[in-house]
Amino acid sequence: MPFVEDIKNKVERVTGWRRPSPDQLREVLREPEALTYRFRDDGLVPNHPRWPCVIYRHAISLPRSLDPAAVWEELFESNYWGSTWRDGIYDYTHYHSKIHEVLGIASGSGTIRLGGQKGRTLKIKAGDAIILPAGTGHECLRASATFLVVGAYPPAGSYDECGLTVEEHERAVKAVQRVARPRIDPVFGPTGPLLKLWEP
Repeated sequence: MPFVEDIKNKVERVTGWRRPSPDQLREVLREPEALTYRFRDDGLVPNHPRWPCVIYRHAISLPRSLDPAAVWEELFESNYWGSTWRDGIYDYTHYHSKIHEVLGIASGSGTIRLGGQKGRTLKIKAGDAIILPAGTGHECLRASATFLVVGAYPPAGSYDECGLTVEEHERAVKAVQRVARPRIDPVFGPTGPLLKLWEP
């Protein structure tokens, strides 16, 4: 699926086909319903010592006239979260120690685990968004055949992918604490709930 989505993405960006206008982006946003989850360091996954994982349930509507992946891309990029990609979520526990991540569910549904092996299992579906502070373990346990995710990152930080080793954990604990708080909510912009939920 990533290859097909890469081609679609390129064609859509050149032609504008099925990509939302700024007015359409405002229309798809729903009232934010933020759920927060905090996870402790389990010795292999550091998670974040201060900031919770945030899930926006039903964050956006996905009209059939628009490509849902393009809606998420335009939304994230309009809020200065970039380096977008289209794919699934890895089926093994991993985390990013030097950058935060947002995941927008474009289609289908899945069951994910957040926080590492001792974390929490949650069901997610199209229209949901998940904001992972640096250090938060995540993996996909099950997914429908149509499951598609759009990911993005804030401008501050650098991408890395960490696995479950003691050595990586020891390095990551310090790195996670150095990742700056984002200046804008990737879904709801400057007035979104994230900045209050992630207070300094």
